[in-house]
Amino acid sequence: MNEDQALAVLQSAHITAETLAQFAKNPALTKSRKVRLALAIHPRTPRHVAIPLLRRLFTFDLMRVTLSPAAAADIKRVAEEQMLNRLEALSAGGKISLARRASGRVAAALLGDPDIRILSAALDNPRLVEVAVVSALMSDDATTFLFIAVSEHPKWAHRREIQIALLKSEKLPLERARKLAGHFAPGILREILPESRRAELAGEMKKAD
Repeated sequence: MNEDQALAVLQSAHITAETLAQFAKNPALTKSRKVRLALAIHPRTPRHVAIPLLRRLFTFDLMRVTLSPAAAADIKRVAEEQMLNRLEALSAGGKISLARRASGRVAAALLGDPDIRILSAALDNPRLVEVAVVSALMSDDATTFLFIAVSEHPKWAHRREIQIALLKSEKLPLERARKLAGHFAPGILREILPESRRAELAGEMKKAD
C-alpha cells in the first residue's frame, strides 16, 4: 500500500481502531509525514498509538493536530505540550508563525518572548483569550515590551480587567498609566496602583474625583 492508498483508507468512515493500530505498526507507511499526521488526528486511533506518533510529528503538524476538530481533547493537550517544549529551539520566524496561527495556549506562552515581533503576533492571534493576557501581565517575567504592546493594542487595551492588570505594575510606562487612570474612580485607583505610583498619578486621581 502506498501513501495515497493509505490516506484514502484513513478517510473511510468505517475504519476500525484495530486497523489504525496496524497502520501505525507498518514502518513503510509511518515514514510518510501525511500518514503519521492522519493517524494522530483520527478520533479512533488508540491513545497508546496516537501519543507516540505525536513525538514524530513536525512542529507545524502538531499545530494542525491542536486545531483539528476531529482530534480528541487529550491528544490535543499532548500535542500542545510537545509544541511548548520545542519553542526555545524554533527560529524567530517559526515562533512568529506559531504566534499568529497556533492555539490560544501556545500564543499565550509566546507572550513571554522578549522579541516584540513575536509577542505582537501572539496578541493578534484570534484564539488568545483575555484571561491569558491578564496572566501574562501578572507574571514576574513579563517584559516592558509586553506592557507597551498590550496598552497600545486595539483589541486588548480597552478591556477593563486588562487595564487593571496594566495599572498594577510599574512596568507600564508612566504616560500610558496616566491615560488609563482616567478610566477609573479614585477609590479603585488607590486599590490597584502600586504604592510607588500613587504620588506620580495623584493629579489623575484628583481629576477622576
